[in-house]
Amino acid sequence: MEQRIDSPANKKVKLAASLHNRKHRDKEGLFIAEGIRLVEMAAASDWNIRYGFYTPELLNQARGKELCATLTNRGVSLYELPAAVYQKASATDTPQGILVVVEQKKSRLEELAAGENPIYVVLDGVQDPGNAGTIIRTADAVGADGVILLKGSVDVFGDKTVRSTMGSLFHLPVCTEATTVELQEFLTSQNVTLYATALDASAKPHFVQDFRQGCAIVFGNEGNGVSAELLQTAVKTYIPMYGEAESLNVGVSAAVVLYEAVRQRKF
Repeated sequence: MEQRIDSPANKKVKLAASLHNRKHRDKEGLFIAEGIRLVEMAAASDWNIRYGFYTPELLNQARGKELCATLTNRGVSLYELPAAVYQKASATDTPQGILVVVEQKKSRLEELAAGENPIYVVLDGVQDPGNAGTIIRTADAVGADGVILLKGSVDVFGDKTVRSTMGSLFHLPVCTEATTVELQEFLTSQNVTLYATALDASAKPHFVQDFRQGCAIVFGNEGNGVSAELLQTAVKTYIPMYGEAESLNVGVSAAVVLYEAVRQRKF
């Protein structure tokens, strides 16, 4: 914590600032985790943290001071930045005064836990960072074995997505950029049934499905739903609507269906 950077032209500051752009995140294989709670989660995980920035004001808080000590004990290089310089690297309007640069960790399908009766959560073209983050957070809450983002879905390492996961990104395997064919081959090899939310005449309500066996539940694009290619091989399900609402937000839909799976498995 003895190191200090005063110039926004510093290479580390410029690198951190560039990571708010996906092109640079992909090139460097890095992303930003910002805010006390998120950085605490990152520090408690086994993800590799390259370095971090903090403002002098952070050390006025016991929690902030403790977090800096935790990072230092992990061997993370920390740099004190004046507020104006810190703002150059930050992506938030009201920064909490701490961020870290983290190495991306992308699980491959074959690396996902293949325990007995796994449950996987699949995002097919989900574009909104808040929705994607909420689904990942919900997957963590229900104890899912992994999250699979198919090609065309939002960047899981984007600022808004990372914040929306509330740290759950650091808790469970996340596979990115898988193709539909790769997903189907993986599920077949694991003897896992694919379920998809769909408004289809052949679909049955989610609470009459049997989610007790190994399953993968796919949630689709906010406007177009699950792709036709996946629907061809999936068991179709839907959430009944009893009022006047036409649909639910995809993040809410994921919570409803996943907790039905939990109810069946736990009670």
